[in-house]
Amino acid sequence: MLASITSMLAELLALLPFMDPARAQIVINSFWPMLKGGIYFSIPLALISFAIGMAIALTVALIRIVPRAGWFHEIIYRLARIYVSAIRGTPMLVQLFIIFYGLPSVGLKLDPFPSAIIAFSLNIGAYASETVRASILSIPKGQWEAGSTVGLTYLQTFRHVILPQALRVSVPPLSNTFISLVKDTSLASLVLVTELFKEAQIITARNYEFMLVYTEAAVIYWGICLFLTFIQGKLETRLDRYVAK
Repeated sequence: MLASITSMLAELLALLPFMDPARAQIVINSFWPMLKGGIYFSIPLALISFAIGMAIALTVALIRIVPRAGWFHEIIYRLARIYVSAIRGTPMLVQLFIIFYGLPSVGLKLDPFPSAIIAFSLNIGAYASETVRASILSIPKGQWEAGSTVGLTYLQTFRHVILPQALRVSVPPLSNTFISLVKDTSLASLVLVTELFKEAQIITARNYEFMLVYTEAAVIYWGICLFLTFIQGKLETRLDRYVAK
């Protein structure tokens, strides 16, 4: 059954311009290894890195928003600013290479996958912290005052009043950040993570069909991003209904 479906797909692909039965078969044989690389490595790498990055982003954003009191908070505030500036001012590829290839020179050797997670998490944390900070600051000060009026503490006001509103504001840019991160996971191929693009490189090393296989990889990335965009739209609609209530 599977063989007949594969044969039928090969015949259909062979009808396309610049395609012949041999190249059509390459497309079919390449699809599952690349998709498997995306499912097993690219998407988990993006999900884990984004989750850790958002925890970093929220922490950094709060450090920079909460009124500074005392020398210790001042030091943490300045360190947070330096972190954001350093990450935003250097390419992600350089950060990835420093962690995977640079840290072993000082006695800290990490496997490819953890190295990629650390690099992507730190990068997302810096960029998303600015989004989170801007979203929180966009909430009118009257909301803070309203929370204080009904007897809520600073943290309670932030959790129950400010954060839900800031979440709605931040969803579109943060969703775009996540979609960009899914595409950026292709950089992990340079530190030997066998994600989607690394699988494409392995395949092209065998058949030298660079244009064909890399285009197929691009289409797979595109399909994943279209699905994520659909989820983003659904999430925004759901949050709109929640805020309207």
